[in-house]
Parts: sequence; C-alpha cells; structure tokens
Amino acid sequence: MKNIFTKPATAIFIAIICSILWGSAFPVLKVSYDELQMAPDDVAAKMVFAGLRFLLAGVLVLIWLFFMNAKSIKVTRKQFLVILILGIIQTSLQYYFFYNGLARVSGMQGSILASSGIFLTVLLAHFYYKNDRLTGSKWFGIIAGFVGIVLANWGQSFALSFHWNGEGFMIMAGLTSAVATILAKELATGIHPFAITGWQLTIGAIILLAIGYPQLEEGAIQFTPLGTGLLLYAAVLSAVAFALWYSLLKYHPAGKITVYKFIVPVAGTLLSALFIPGEHLNLLLIAAFVLVAFGIIVVNRR
Repeated sequence: MKNIFTKPATAIFIAIICSILWGSAFPVLKVSYDELQMAPDDVAAKMVFAGLRFLLAGVLVLIWLFFMNAKSIKVTRKQFLVILILGIIQTSLQYYFFYNGLARVSGMQGSILASSGIFLTVLLAHFYYKNDRLTGSKWFGIIAGFVGIVLANWGQSFALSFHWNGEGFMIMAGLTSAVATILAKELATGIHPFAITGWQLTIGAIILLAIGYPQLEEGAIQFTPLGTGLLLYAAVLSAVAFALWYSLLKYHPAGKITVYKFIVPVAGTLLSALFIPGEHLNLLLIAAFVLVAFGIIVVNRR
C-alpha cells in the first residue's frame, strides 16, 4: 500500500480520480431527488437518504479492510472517541447541511459553493498552525475563490440570491468539512486511514438515520431501480474516494494533495450541465468555477 500511495505520479492520478468522483456526486444527488420523489423541504427524507448512502459506504470500507488487514479495524477507546467526533462533524453535520442545501440550489451552484470548505480550511489553518500563516498569494487565492462563489449565486437567471437553507447550508457544509480536515490531521494519528473512513462514515450515518427515520413520513422516498442504482453508486464513490484520500494524506503534505481539489467544482459543474435537465452553462458560471479553481490552486501552491 505504501509503495502505491507514495509514488508522485500515482498519487496525482488518485487525487484526480477522487476529485472527479466527488464532482459526480452533485448531478447524481440532484437526479436522485427527482427520481425518488423527495420534496425539497423534506429534511427527514434527506437525512435518511444520506444515512443509507454513508452506512453502505462505511460498511464497504470496513469489509475491504477486514480482508486486507483485519487487525487495523480495531481501535482503542481513545481512538474511538476521535472517530466519534469525526463521524458527528464530517458525516452527520456536514451532510445534513450538504443534502438539504443542495436540494435548494442547482447542481452547478452546489459544486461551486461546496468549494468554500477549501478556502475556509486555509483560513482556519492560519489561526491553528504557527507554520501555516496566510501569505499575500494565499489571500489572493481566497479572494478569487470567494468572488467565484459570489458569482455562482447569480445562477442561471443572472439574479443574485441567498437563502440560509440553500446557499447558506452549502457554505456551512464547507465549514464543517474544514473543521473536520484539521481534526483528522491532528487527532487521527496512529489510526489506519481506511479504519478512520469506515468507522466515521458508519457512525455518522447511524446518527443521521437515528434522527431522520422516526420523522420520515410514509411515501417520502419512492425507490425505483434507477434511484436504487444511484444510491449504490453514491455509496461506492464515497467509500472509494474517502478511503483513497485519507491514504494520500497519510503519505503526503496536505497542500500537495488538496491542490487537485480544484477539479471538484469543474467536474461538478460540467457533469451537472450534462446530466441535470434544465441546467446549462452561462458566462457567469464559467467565470465562477474558473475563479474557484484558480483560487484553490493559488492557496495550495508552494
């Protein structure tokens, strides 16, 4: 495993694949909402759908780890507490905001707004790490990125809009992702990357299901063959992307890997335009994802 993840060319390829997978989640979820007939304001249905996805993803990762290195599944009581914190923040909270926010914005807007987490991570790192202060180039990248995020809010109709439970929730998803990134880097030392992924996804999913399922109304989710297939794809992409990403972070500096996340908003925007009915590119959205991608590259450049 170490030989695979430490090779620079292989690491770059894996980082790009992870980013494309995460980008594909935006059109997949938007199409899933329509296919499963979930109402945009049905919070419980979104929590259950997210819980099912990440429970499947977490179990897949743990099964894979069991056959690869069964001893690594075991964690100490102290390590379990760390994983519990990550599960609550990175899975339960982040995807509560993400799933409910995405229901109220377009797939293209969502893919750009979600990138706020990358810039917020850089800002938080400035206050947390003494050797990771903001420089002139980082400020330039952050400003470019947030200008792109503002442009994305003009959307298809060229009219500026902001709703707390739409755009606001997407930015909150980015904030919880930023907090979880720093926590994972600081607290999760000594735990196998796949164990972190599998357990935090599973624990976070159980919390989402425990809160959402009792509130779920009958018929709120109408499963169809296509909808079930999309759910399974979303679960697999989460298992693969998170496990590979944590493995890359174990062997490489975060800055060298995170720079390839510029592909996420690009892939998310282009794939949304291709697969979501009624969504199409315009000059504002193109300018938005170019600025966001440029900002991500600048803040991570060494």
